[in-house]
Order: sequence, then structure tokens, then C-alpha cells
Amino acid sequence: MRMLINVPETVVADALRGMAAAHPELLVDVEHRVIVRRDAPVAGQVALVSGGGSGHEPLHGGFVGPGMLAAACPGEVFTSPVPDQMVRAAAAVDSGQGVVFVIKNYTGDVLNFDMAAELAEDEGIRLGRVLVHDDVAVSDGGDTAGRRGTGATLFVEKIAGAAAEAGAPLERVEAIGRQVNDLSRSFGVALSAVTTPAKGSPTFDLPGGELELGIGIHGEPGRERRPMMTAREIADISVDAVIEDREPRGPVLVLVNGMGATPLLELYGYNAEVQRALAERRVSVARTLVGNYVTSLDMAGCSVTLCEVDEELLGLWDAPVRTAALRWGR
Repeated sequence: MRMLINVPETVVADALRGMAAAHPELLVDVEHRVIVRRDAPVAGQVALVSGGGSGHEPLHGGFVGPGMLAAACPGEVFTSPVPDQMVRAAAAVDSGQGVVFVIKNYTGDVLNFDMAAELAEDEGIRLGRVLVHDDVAVSDGGDTAGRRGTGATLFVEKIAGAAAEAGAPLERVEAIGRQVNDLSRSFGVALSAVTTPAKGSPTFDLPGGELELGIGIHGEPGRERRPMMTAREIADISVDAVIEDREPRGPVLVLVNGMGATPLLELYGYNAEVQRALAERRVSVARTLVGNYVTSLDMAGCSVTLCEVDEELLGLWDAPVRTAALRWGR
């Protein structure tokens, strides 16, 4: 194992201390594992709170700030945060207008956020919930908890966060978040396995010269394994998987996301093929974001997320945002 860490047991706390030093605009509670925008609670605004296992950075802590999340709760690596973290975050950011939990569809996250919602409501905090389940590689039902939450989490947090920043009420922010999830689909590909600090070795075996289609962000198995392909071939398979599940009727946001160990040189080249594939299938692209945003530690690979947008949703996407990992506008 070659990792830039001290010991596996302190990797999350060490990262949080480093984040606090780099971003004074955030309040980082290392002991209780909560990241809050420094100006919270913001009077008159609904607050978005999300979280999940560490190892997916910049999701979620990198998206805390004006125009996006009010707070994030990092768990241990690939492990859900606990309800106490979520209740503490909700209490820290609630201005009296309510809090919306953004939850990725994994069993631990869903159970813990649901428990936290009950505890927060007992303390008088109004709660909304948005469950993100955009991964088309997983079918609803069967032996799984349903479709996994992946790249669409960024779209939900940005667009619903912009609505909250603009003063939309709780019910509207929640509805917009759910709408974005419903309009989004994702598909991921692994070129190498992920290595967690605690295990110190790859979580699954992926021989050289092969790739895994349809993987999850924790190294979950994909749909199938194939010999290595070109970026063009991978783009065609990924785009087809997404639009066959839900064919867009209007323009889309495109997220070409790296899984953590894929350089931008490759991601931009892959984006060129994704744009070609979308054009050939007559899908109009409104905006594109390329980079490592919803990652899986040191996994090499990529995912594609499409979200159909109308004029309102596109305006919310374009609205100013100032976070550690995403920022544009004034």
C-alpha cells in the first residue's frame, strides 16, 4: 500500500484538520465530524445538509458554501455518518426555515438519515428529504436497496442549493431536489480497483487489460467485465446505458466525472467522445462539467451523468456558487 497518510485510524480526522487550515470560510468540527459554512445559519434560508462515507471527495464537504450545502457530515471511509452528526449539523444551520437532507441511496445512509430526521423533528426542526438514486447499472428491486446514488448528487446539491440561496421555501427546495434526481441518470466504469486505507489492498480483483462496466463508488460490482476498450467505445456504451433508461426530451447537463485516479488529460479526451456520442444521438448539451467530483479514493475510471434541464433548472445551475470544490459567478 502506498498512501499519503499517517495511520488508517486517523485518516478522516487528519483530512478534516487539513481542510480547516485550507478553508477558513468553513467551520470544521474535527471531533464531531461536521463541516458548516461559517455564516450559518443564514436568516430566511432553507439549509441543505448532506453527508456520507469519506473517500468520495470533494463530495460532500467540498460542496459546503454559499449556493450549495450549508453543512456536510463525513463518515469513516465508505461508512455512513451517524445520526448524531446529522442532528448536530441540522441544528447548526437551521434558521427556522427548515433543513433538507440530501441522501444517497445506500442502506446505512438511508437508515441513519431517517433516524436523524426523527430526532431533529423532535427538537422542532422542520425536515425535507431528497433521496438520490441515479445509477442505471443497478435495477430497482432484487437483492439491492435500489439504484445507487452517484453523480446526480452533485446536480441535486447545486440546483437545490441555489434555490435555497434564492429564498425558496422548504417544500419548493425539496421538490426541486427530487425533480433533479428524477431527471438524472448515471453510469460508471472502473479501469482499476479501489484500495481502502483499512484494507490496504484492492477491494476486488480486476486483471490487467480488463475493465468493469457499471461499477459503484464503493467498488461495488458492475454489470459485466470486458477486455480494455478505447475511450470512444466506453463513451458509446455509457451514453447508451444512460439514454436507454431515460431518453432526454430537452437539453442536458453533462457531468464527466473521474473516480479519483484518472488524470484530466484522459477525462477531457473522454469528454470529447461523450459529446460526440450525445451529438450522434441528437441529445442537446446545455452545460458540461469535467473533473473529479464524486470519487472512489484511488480508483481509475469515470462516470457519465446526464440531467435534463428546463429554463428554471438551468438558471439555478448557473447561479453563483462559492465552495471549496465548485465556484463560479460573482
